[in-house]
Amino acid sequence: MQFLMKNKIQGLIIFIITGLIVFVGYNSYLRSTSKPIVIEKELLSKVEDKTYESIVLAGGCFWCTESEYNHVEGVISAISGYADTENLYKVGSGPSYKEVSSGEVIAREAVQVIYDSKVIPITKILEIYFRHINPTDDGGQFADRGYQYSPAIYYTTTEQYNLSKDIINKINISHKFSLPVVVEVMPFSNFYPAEEYHQDYKDKNQVRYNIYREASGRNSYIRSNWLENDVFIKEIFGAKNNNMNNKENESQPWNLFTEEIKKEQLKKLTPLQYAVTQKDGTEKAFLNEYDTNKAEGIYVDIVSGEPLYSSKDKYDSGTGWPSFVKPIDDSYLKLVIDKGIFSTRTEVRSVIADSHLGHVFPDGPIDRGGKRYCMNSAALRFVPLENMEKEGYGEFVNKVK
Repeated sequence: MQFLMKNKIQGLIIFIITGLIVFVGYNSYLRSTSKPIVIEKELLSKVEDKTYESIVLAGGCFWCTESEYNHVEGVISAISGYADTENLYKVGSGPSYKEVSSGEVIAREAVQVIYDSKVIPITKILEIYFRHINPTDDGGQFADRGYQYSPAIYYTTTEQYNLSKDIINKINISHKFSLPVVVEVMPFSNFYPAEEYHQDYKDKNQVRYNIYREASGRNSYIRSNWLENDVFIKEIFGAKNNNMNNKENESQPWNLFTEEIKKEQLKKLTPLQYAVTQKDGTEKAFLNEYDTNKAEGIYVDIVSGEPLYSSKDKYDSGTGWPSFVKPIDDSYLKLVIDKGIFSTRTEVRSVIADSHLGHVFPDGPIDRGGKRYCMNSAALRFVPLENMEKEGYGEFVNKVK
């Protein structure tokens, strides 16, 4: 009896090992014989004419990144492939999985997400991305190690860049993670679709996909760090982010801001305005335009025009610079830790134009929140109350009166 049981166990072990060998061999065969897919010309033309938008996201294994976007409303296509390759290839070709995974060809596994921004805002695309990665690991992602699995965002629009940097900044300021965010934000350079075998992997190989994803450690990390109803999630991905793609806001000048417009606006700045906004300079105390300004209106970014502060929140701090107890909306600013030689301060920058504005200090009026947003007049433009409607700031009138 024991002899029979022993033979059965040995037979089962041999069967499992044989199955694994066949499984690995079959997978290797499929990978080696599978050819790169070709993205439909019609789809690419709709990206080119701005009907749809595109962003390339590297988040470790592209099976996992792609699966997060498949079947999401507003996502037209999610394609696994290789981004930012050191070599350029002809259309319809590209590096192989073996070349990239081994490091023979320098590139990142990534996913090109083509989406309809009228249906799904870019902030939702970015939220999905950040919530399925470890943003503090630049050595790879989970069980997959090496540059080819490191996280990066390849943007194609100024809005994608600004919001990506804003989210990274918010995560860092929140101190949710003990390490800083290391996700690279880079302009799109190139992307080559991966072999057919890798496309829609979860849908075609659900059991194998689920086993891999759980074993890699990705699922346990997400369960521990990206809880669905965490207040942190709302703070990072809420508020302004979802407003930026509203049809009501399409005519607002700051939402139409582009890198081309920025270049033209910078040419119009005075030397002092340029030094402050672009070189992180500081103007002289008391000798600036808005220190003593008491008129009703709104203060906007001198470069982009994005709304920043209401005259209702301005007060005389006695420091010689225009000071405010709060911004007109927290989501219009980003805070950056500024480590100087003798002190650490919190720098204030605008989200869209990324202009240096000033610093925020914890010595403001206690009865009004206790903060002092100390700004440079040279970074601001004042729009009087009577001109706000005409210049596109009508929605903020109630925050001024």
